[in-house]
Amino acid sequence: MPSDTNQTARHVIAQHPAKRDDIGDLTTRRPLPGPGLDQLDPFLFLNHHGPQNYPANNRGLPFGPHPHRGFETVTFILEGSLAHADSASHQSVINAGGVQWMTAGSGIVHAEISPPEFLREGGPLEILQLWVNLPSRLKMSEPSYVGLQQEDIPTATLASGGTLNLIAGEWQGQAGPIESLTGVFMSTLALPAGAHEQFPVAPGRQVFLYVVSGDVTVGGEPVKAHHLIEVDLDGDSLDIDASSDARLLFGHGEVIDEPVYSHGPFVMTTREEIVQAVEDYQNGKFGGLEA
Repeated sequence: MPSDTNQTARHVIAQHPAKRDDIGDLTTRRPLPGPGLDQLDPFLFLNHHGPQNYPANNRGLPFGPHPHRGFETVTFILEGSLAHADSASHQSVINAGGVQWMTAGSGIVHAEISPPEFLREGGPLEILQLWVNLPSRLKMSEPSYVGLQQEDIPTATLASGGTLNLIAGEWQGQAGPIESLTGVFMSTLALPAGAHEQFPVAPGRQVFLYVVSGDVTVGGEPVKAHHLIEVDLDGDSLDIDASSDARLLFGHGEVIDEPVYSHGPFVMTTREEIVQAVEDYQNGKFGGLEA
């Protein structure tokens, strides 16, 4: 895609490595939060599970019933499959290439585990989970969930031959299937070696760019796989060049600029709201979900 000389490219401020923090036998890397970055407002947390191969007759993913309040979870199933159930009566099994978007809002209990077929047969698994903050006015929104299979997600072919999978927001006149409460744009990118792409981003919006695999440069600076790439807020485009086949998580959103108080699975704006969230959960106000 030829560069538009009227656009100003974003510059890399820092690269934040994903630190290993395995959960049992699940390979896990986490770039956010990390030693040099508490949050990338409005983005709070990213876990990168895998890639790895599970043997037949495995125990699967360990994420049994647990609560959330005050934010959204976006789960990208790159390889394998993921079963979801929650206290708002949503259930699904999402396969490779699919996405789960859950608004925890006022409170929900959910489980993310491996379906019976995966437990029995095993296979490759790679999953990303991103937490997106909600502003205080939306934290007590009604919980909701959307599970998308790969065929539910529009794919745009880029000029370089790469692909953009459009999950939320707009791309070249097309709308993604998720209507984010806060206007977040979210996509996954697959870029072939030699690709050059220029992605528009309105000034002031926070870019979320995580390099899942491959070698790329951003704004002319080489960046590393398994790193979250922090860029400035001033430009109106993001220039990415791939020197090898690469996969990336690419999104952007409005900066919320509010206090963040978090305690485990709860993210609110005051300490008092955290105390209330714990009490509400303990008193059964999030609903129930059997193990």
